[in-house]
Amino acid sequence: MFGKYFYNESMRRMTIAFGQLFNKIQVKRKDSSGNVTQSIPVPLAYAPKEKFLVRLDQQPDLENREFAITLPRMSFEISGISYDGSRKLTRVQKYKTVKSSTDGKILNYNYTPVPYNISYNLNIFTATAEAGLQIVEQILPFFQPDYTVTVNAVPELNIKKDVPIILNTVTYEDSYNGEFTTRRAVIYTLTFTAKTYLFGPANTQKVIKEVQSDLYTDVNQTEDREVRITITPDPTSADADDDFGFTTTITDYNDGKKYNPSTDTDE
Repeated sequence: MFGKYFYNESMRRMTIAFGQLFNKIQVKRKDSSGNVTQSIPVPLAYAPKEKFLVRLDQQPDLENREFAITLPRMSFEISGISYDGSRKLTRVQKYKTVKSSTDGKILNYNYTPVPYNISYNLNIFTATAEAGLQIVEQILPFFQPDYTVTVNAVPELNIKKDVPIILNTVTYEDSYNGEFTTRRAVIYTLTFTAKTYLFGPANTQKVIKEVQSDLYTDVNQTEDREVRITITPDPTSADADDDFGFTTTITDYNDGKKYNPSTDTDE
């Protein structure tokens, strides 16, 4: 079962959607009169918090642009993945779409996805307390405590999911290096939980154009068949993605024969 390769990129798309929420944040600097003198876009990268802390420890001046890293900036990362049994749905539901192939149309389908919670950490690094407050205030009002995004979970099946992203905690850290009066870096860490879904491998089957059922007088089918019910689409040329009705044909039998599905004949 686990030998079949598939990759729906569900977690990758969820992570991209999460990062896009914070990729247009700015910090503005003002003079003593309140006029904006500089507007700084805050860079965002997928990276662990420790990576930036090591870089900051090696940099004596956080405002010097001669160095490879400058503040403010943000980073985010996946911190955990856990199953969420409270959102479990029935397994037999199918998501379906019809695709064309060389031998006609086929039905692509996938079963009910599995609910998982993905935890994210968003780290904010600034050189001043004012810059940190500007960034945090551009984020917190949108989470009460969740913000819902729409993720194109499986584009091949046109499956889109509304995923609530919940803000769990906000922590603050003010680190120093050298004298106590010398500010080193202000660090905010925001933790989030995205209540998303993970899909299994996609499957294909031919489009069913006819359904046939034979009715017997007893459940063991030891007696002769009595009625055959045949259902076909109307028109018969309709496909699964068309708007169509059904034609039901009921035929009575007393010939003592039974239908053989292997040969598709009455014997």
